[in-house]
Amino acid sequence: MTASRLPSQRDGLIGWMCRNPVAANLLMLVFVIGGLLMAGRLKQEVFPEFTVDMVFVSAAYPGAGPEEVEQGVMLAIEGAVESLDGVRRVSSSAGEGSGFVAIELIRGVDTGQVLQDVKTAVDRITSFPEDMERPTSSIFVARNRVLSILLHGDVPERALRDIAQTIREEAMQAPGITYATLNYARPLEMSIEVPSETLRSLHITLGDVARAVRSASIDLPAGEIRAEGGRVLVRTNERRDFASEFNDIPIVTRGDGTRVTLGMIAEVREAFADQDLAAFYNGEPAMSVEIFRIGQETPIGVSTAAHDFVDAKRDSLPPGIGLEIWNDDSVIYRERIDLLMRNAFVGLALVLLMLGLFLEPRLAFWVMLGIPISILGSFLFIPFTGATINMISLFAFIVTLGIIVDDAIMVGENIHERRQAGVPLVDAAIEGAKEIAMPVFFAVATNIVAFAPMFF
Repeated sequence: MTASRLPSQRDGLIGWMCRNPVAANLLMLVFVIGGLLMAGRLKQEVFPEFTVDMVFVSAAYPGAGPEEVEQGVMLAIEGAVESLDGVRRVSSSAGEGSGFVAIELIRGVDTGQVLQDVKTAVDRITSFPEDMERPTSSIFVARNRVLSILLHGDVPERALRDIAQTIREEAMQAPGITYATLNYARPLEMSIEVPSETLRSLHITLGDVARAVRSASIDLPAGEIRAEGGRVLVRTNERRDFASEFNDIPIVTRGDGTRVTLGMIAEVREAFADQDLAAFYNGEPAMSVEIFRIGQETPIGVSTAAHDFVDAKRDSLPPGIGLEIWNDDSVIYRERIDLLMRNAFVGLALVLLMLGLFLEPRLAFWVMLGIPISILGSFLFIPFTGATINMISLFAFIVTLGIIVDDAIMVGENIHERRQAGVPLVDAAIEGAKEIAMPVFFAVATNIVAFAPMFF
């Protein structure tokens, strides 16, 4: 009796599992059931999300050339932020009328705290040109775009933009779509044109007109007043959004009662910013609504929701306006999944057929069953690694699928050889698996080493 147990004591984990089928079957059930449960909860995306530890400061200086933007704005911001804690490197880019500063942070620092420090440092700068707009600071965020809804038609630009903005708002209310942005649409701006003769007759300059407009169109908090009945928030709410609201701004006010408003001396128009931006689809002006995936949403789910929304919206559009799906990234994601599933089914069929014909059907069945069990078992460990189901990990599954099939055939064939030599069933399984274990290990390790550079 002791002699019969000695082999099991030297067989290690493989022998223990072979001689304890209950434990092996329980482990198999854990992999299958747990993998199926986790498969629907794994995060899916076209490409892996990434974060860049960077803060951007953008500033607009209308009418200024690149050199003026660099000398008057960019250099001042660079000098204010380069000595802040957590800042690794600062670079800037200046263009016509605007520029931005890219602040690369030291890995591991509190990005939110650095952002607040950058805002404080920029707000303390007093040397900015008077006509420059207030700089804005933000953290770089990489969004996961899934597809574009393209709106096109031979209609005025303002009408096309209004419809595109409506499409964006309605898309965000549709089930399955959380975030959308408007693209290829020039921003709106207010244009105020004052004849030079009028300025001379009133003895004022364009700067005087600009200051009057700026001071009369503000939205600024002014603190609070504490009273016995509670607290009262004080706020100056004079923001003006339409051209007609600017006409009553006083430009000249004299002691004799003379009052000249902006509408009397200027033409105020709502127009588009003068940008070199234009998009066309089939020769017609076009704008797009970019649809993004947020949180645990899947690319295929967002794409399906967007297609349903477009199909339902087409009939209600004005005549001459078309709506199309453009650059759907979920297509390549779906194709990669289909490729993986086709390879899996072909691999399972070949293993079952070839091993069943040349070895024995029962061995072929269990070798084949080990392939999906291995894939499902991996789903239990993926969440702990921070990985997701994406184009790169699906490629890894395709490569791994071939490795699993090859190794399963080698192990099954080696066990069958032991059986043909007359070795008992359990001993044949143990000896065959142990003999091939080291070659299989190094075969897998070789693939890991080959693809290891992609990990970095």
